[in-house]
Amino acid sequence: MLNRFIAQTMPTPALTRRGFLKLSAGATGGLMLGAALRPVSAAAQGGVDGLATPFVHIRPDNTVVVIVKHLDKGQGTATGLATLVADELDADSAQVTTEFAPANTDLYANTLMGVQGTGGSTAMANSWQQYREAGATARSMLIAAAAQTWGVDPAGISIAGGQITDGSQSASLGDMAETAAGQSVPESVTLKTPDQWVYIGKSFPRVDVVRKSQGATNMYGMDVAMEGLVYAVSLRSPRFGGVLAGLDATEARAMPGVIDVIQLPDRATVIAESTWQAIQARDALSAEWDFSQAENRGTEELRAEYTALLDEEGIAFHSAVVSQADTEQVIEADYSFPYLAHTPMEPIDVTVRFDGTEATFWTGSQIQTLDQNIGAQVLGIDPGSVSIETLWGGGSFGRRAIYDSHYVAEAAMIAKAWLEAHGDARPIKLVWTREDDVRGGYYRPMHMHRVRAGLDADGNITSWEQRVVGQGIAIGTAFEQFMVRDGVDASSVEGLGEHSAYTIPGWSVDIHHPEVGVPVLWWRSVGHTHTAYVVETMMDELAEAAGADPVEFRLRYLTDPRARGVLELAIDKAGTVPDGLTRGIAVHKSFGSYVAEVADVRIREDGTVKVERVTCGVDCGVPINPSNIEAQVQGGLGYGLSAILREEITLTEGEVNQSNFYDYTPLRISDMPQVDVHIVQSTEAPTGIGEPGTPPVGPAVANAVRRATGTIVRELPFSLHGLA
Repeated sequence: MLNRFIAQTMPTPALTRRGFLKLSAGATGGLMLGAALRPVSAAAQGGVDGLATPFVHIRPDNTVVVIVKHLDKGQGTATGLATLVADELDADSAQVTTEFAPANTDLYANTLMGVQGTGGSTAMANSWQQYREAGATARSMLIAAAAQTWGVDPAGISIAGGQITDGSQSASLGDMAETAAGQSVPESVTLKTPDQWVYIGKSFPRVDVVRKSQGATNMYGMDVAMEGLVYAVSLRSPRFGGVLAGLDATEARAMPGVIDVIQLPDRATVIAESTWQAIQARDALSAEWDFSQAENRGTEELRAEYTALLDEEGIAFHSAVVSQADTEQVIEADYSFPYLAHTPMEPIDVTVRFDGTEATFWTGSQIQTLDQNIGAQVLGIDPGSVSIETLWGGGSFGRRAIYDSHYVAEAAMIAKAWLEAHGDARPIKLVWTREDDVRGGYYRPMHMHRVRAGLDADGNITSWEQRVVGQGIAIGTAFEQFMVRDGVDASSVEGLGEHSAYTIPGWSVDIHHPEVGVPVLWWRSVGHTHTAYVVETMMDELAEAAGADPVEFRLRYLTDPRARGVLELAIDKAGTVPDGLTRGIAVHKSFGSYVAEVADVRIREDGTVKVERVTCGVDCGVPINPSNIEAQVQGGLGYGLSAILREEITLTEGEVNQSNFYDYTPLRISDMPQVDVHIVQSTEAPTGIGEPGTPPVGPAVANAVRRATGTIVRELPFSLHGLA
């Protein structure tokens, strides 16, 4: 299996515990000026003149280019970073554009992750100070340049709307860019106060709308076209961990457009003149597989093993003092959550060119540091000889944040084999079909939970015992040293115990991490997708058993004022329940942000669920771009609703049953509710927003369904119960 090969051959990325902590400390310490912001020469910029720092390029044509260190896969990161720079620089929004940064961990590390990468809704949180200071620094240098040119006091110079003026003279940012490049980098800069913001917290146009609307070429990996390009499609084992034992490529090699068939340890790859020809030839390959080391269990076998583990004590994660009050009522419940695929609109793709000493990869890279290091390791060259050209991502939801960079490694193996066989450095585009991606693993892990919660005679919680069973995503990966503590993978228990917005008496949590050969990966909101569902549906059941209003009951245990605030905001904005609808609520904290969702649900005549409206209260700190926050909450909510209604990945004898959107059924436009988003005008530092809208929608809808029908949905998806 390819990821087994990677684990055996790749070194742990150059990320030590000390290095991680050092980089993480920068999240609150601000940007280190000097070398990090020092202008670079025109030669270093590829011949581009003007003022250039690692984060901002101001060119003589009056273009302000914000260098984006994070992947933008539709979540608006590029626009958010451009907003920060433009506001502190006082640029006109019309002159601002963006480019993705090269792979360079020293300059472009995510300060909350320690590697150059995007994930965990950290893009704005780790860049908030950094990009504002970059804009303010460039502004200071432009003012110094204008003062030198005009022979005036810099104190009398201002910038607004991209124009520099001293009251009698004016110039564009581009006019002063060359002179500014020769100025000294200031030791410190003063950032604007909120009352001075022009764009932050207000609006800034999406930097990608025009290019996407016009169908810009080479914007996405699927668009990449260049001279000499050939196309690769692979035949992979139908069971995870299967090894290629025999291959007959005779028919495939004879098909039109086929150039070569490359055999790797666990797959065979067709190289052809077009993707379609490669797909047709791939399907004509005849392969024999050795499944002796593969994952051969199906969903039913795994469920039986998980269920048995629910009866056994697991690794302790969290414990709290049990209330001394007598328990009068106990509610026990088991929950089951299936594997889920990411299914972004753009399946996996990467183009590679390797000449024996240097390599370039063009892809929507989500963790550039890993892609660069692993690509180099497979090719047998230094990481500095590997360039990662980050392209826009056509979605990801975690699918491109690969801890083993498996698709980059696969492309590297193909390129190396091609060079050895043909001796030329032709670019090769590796494409996964939709079916390849749905069947290819790296799913949200299957999980089970068991909860036993008690109430006293006054309807107060006395205890909450919770057991979790599920694969640990980081276990066995380069991320294990940071994400696994005392045998507990943080991704399986996030949102529980001390990580919750609730303070619940006697809350104890333990966990089992069974070994399963199905590759798993973080999926939009990761563990919060199942922990929030369990906690919020159980809170609703407890409230009913206590004879309490579900909002009032939650407020008893929501000691975090920000969590209380979004719940009260959402309830207030939702108003009265419309006739014929039933209401459910949920509130959850994830990625530092707080989201409450109020779902108004109708049960159709055929018994299926129609979510008519969801009202959201959101607190994600300073709302950098409110329209983007609204869009992300809407999208995240839709993604979560899609999962609970019909989505599931199942296996039979180790083989995935689903393949495309006809049998892995995502949300249809007719399923999408009206979504009203209300944002708290916070002064807290910005936190994540790409993911926090996802976790609350499932339990909010489930709570409404329970009230409307009496059906308690503890096994997802809803379609298993005839509700979707």
